[in-house]
Amino acid sequence: MREIKNRIEKLKKEINRYRYAYHVLDKSLISDAALDSLKKELFDLEMRYPEFITPDSPTQRVAGKPLKGFKKVRRETPMLSFNDAFSEQDMRDWLKRIENYLNLTTDYLLQTTNFYCELKIDGLAVELVYENGIFIQGSTRGDGQIGEDITQNLKTIEAIPLKLETPRQNKFDAGQVKNLELKIPPRLVVRGEVFINKKDFEKMNKDAQKKDGKIFANPRNMAAGSVRQLDSKITTGRKLDSFQYSIATDLGQKTHEEEHLMLKAFGFKINSHNQSAKSLEEVFKFRNYWGEKKNREKLPYEIDGIVAIINDNKIFKTAGVIGKAPRAAIAYKFSAKEATTIVEDIKIQVGRTGALTPVAILREVGLSGIKITHATLHNFDQIKRLGLKIGDTVIVSRAGDVIPQIMRVLKELRTGKEKDFKIPMRCPIDNTKIVAEGVIYRCSNPKCGAKNSRFLRHFVSRAAFDIRGLGGKILDRFLDEGLISDAADIFELKEGDISVLEQFGEKSAQNIIREINEHKKIYLARFIYSLGILHIGEETSRLLAAQVIAKIKNQKSKIKINDILKFFQNISINELQKIPDIGPKVAQSVYDWFCEERNIKFLEKLDKVGIIIEVLKFQSSKVQKLNGKTFVLTGSLGLMSRDQAKEKIRGLGGDISESVSKKTDYVVVGSEPGSKYEKAKELGVKILDEKDFLNMVK
Repeated sequence: MREIKNRIEKLKKEINRYRYAYHVLDKSLISDAALDSLKKELFDLEMRYPEFITPDSPTQRVAGKPLKGFKKVRRETPMLSFNDAFSEQDMRDWLKRIENYLNLTTDYLLQTTNFYCELKIDGLAVELVYENGIFIQGSTRGDGQIGEDITQNLKTIEAIPLKLETPRQNKFDAGQVKNLELKIPPRLVVRGEVFINKKDFEKMNKDAQKKDGKIFANPRNMAAGSVRQLDSKITTGRKLDSFQYSIATDLGQKTHEEEHLMLKAFGFKINSHNQSAKSLEEVFKFRNYWGEKKNREKLPYEIDGIVAIINDNKIFKTAGVIGKAPRAAIAYKFSAKEATTIVEDIKIQVGRTGALTPVAILREVGLSGIKITHATLHNFDQIKRLGLKIGDTVIVSRAGDVIPQIMRVLKELRTGKEKDFKIPMRCPIDNTKIVAEGVIYRCSNPKCGAKNSRFLRHFVSRAAFDIRGLGGKILDRFLDEGLISDAADIFELKEGDISVLEQFGEKSAQNIIREINEHKKIYLARFIYSLGILHIGEETSRLLAAQVIAKIKNQKSKIKINDILKFFQNISINELQKIPDIGPKVAQSVYDWFCEERNIKFLEKLDKVGIIIEVLKFQSSKVQKLNGKTFVLTGSLGLMSRDQAKEKIRGLGGDISESVSKKTDYVVVGSEPGSKYEKAKELGVKILDEKDFLNMVK
């Protein structure tokens, strides 16, 4: 709890610093997306731990202090901003919070409420006041209660009427506001957004560049800077635009949608793309449509998300305010290309060439619509340049839809518990000494990378984990991109880690992850074979598995990896040699493998990622017609898989061997047989084609 409170305090301090620079000084110290990410983390923490909410939290206020150059305006009702959502689950959580506050039954709002959706313009919020239909005052949002009087500057914007039009019933949908006799009230307060179109923004920046003037980072900053000019002539030349989106005065409106119709009737410019939504699914559809880059590019102005509002004004008012925002409205942001997260670890990946690449393991974060857990660090010099420590809060970027990268460390959020990263002295794969070649560090064993690549192929092969979606080229790509360093890392991959790679789409990433998750369960014999122990083939793995099962006497269908490890650590070389078909070399190889520290850690890691070892419930046939007979299989069978053929032989009491000897009774030959076929002919062992074999086991 002390760590959580400390994190909240640090977040509050930094967010306040960034927001002051953004709202008061018109300076962006970090991107809007990164700031939104920090604000979302703070909001989520305060929701989980409300005892740490304080009045000075950024979640409890709106923006910055008013500028000193303008007259202050105190408004009648607070001008609020919105809390943010970044996913469909965030939106469902938003509705659930409202239901809890209003003490409604579960999913009441989800099933009964409709919404109003607006495009979230990336501009400056303003309030407009009219008396007897005449525009008398305009102000910025300021801190929500007090704003800056920018009336003269707002009068230069053509989209803002200086005089209200007299509403006529045919100017809006009579069916929706038929009970309202709309007329100009003595006082009308409306709210909206001032912005600048993209083309005008680009032209002004180009003109300013030629004159060595001020270049604005984005349209929002230019709009904010324009309405805060003390000389309104400057504002006039900026070609600002404005949409209005709400009426603060009570005119009897029952829904937020009615407010838009009224605004249009009074002569205000409203956004024609805004629309009602009958369900949360329709809200998602609206957001996803505008989330598509091709659709946003059609708009003349910038948007950074949508605003979803509960349409019923009675519910909206009853829900009230939480901190700086109305409970019944939320900004559903588009997928950010920058976000903040925490570096939980830095791992070393060894590529096929033996080059070592550091990879940041991240606390899962949403970026460009995907969840990521890895970010490349390229080389060890980059860690030094960034000043990165394990445990740091960082800004992660995915510019141009490429692999995520760490752009910056937010050192102000450090707690003192962060750890320095040290370049390893030995290779994490084979424990060989590491050598430096300029900025590149490499395993001194030239065969290390290729050996690791071969082992990964063996691990996912059909006789082992049988993960058919992971071919050799894909595994090598994952190695080179730093997504995996050993076989256990395969089971920690996320869809987002894969879909960001060039030539990999969302669908292919989903298929690969599904295939991996479906193969977390494995029979014991296959598991032993997957470990790639020297001299251990499929049949020897089966023999070893039988010994493990007999020793543990496990009546259940699953065996723990730790129990397997203990079995092999407690068995001697002599005891291993007593197992049929296991000689001195094989026994020594098994003994050595399970005694090596690196392999023990690998097994522990496999257990941690959720690998489940199953015991094969083998059903033998009552007719043991192959009892005492030894078979060797070579080549590809056409009517059954090799595994099916082996199970058939075992079910009839026969044994399988991986090598041909004088003790072999039959060699079953499929298409394209290997050297075993020649060996059988040389030793005079009886050879069966597939047809003969099927007749034998029928």
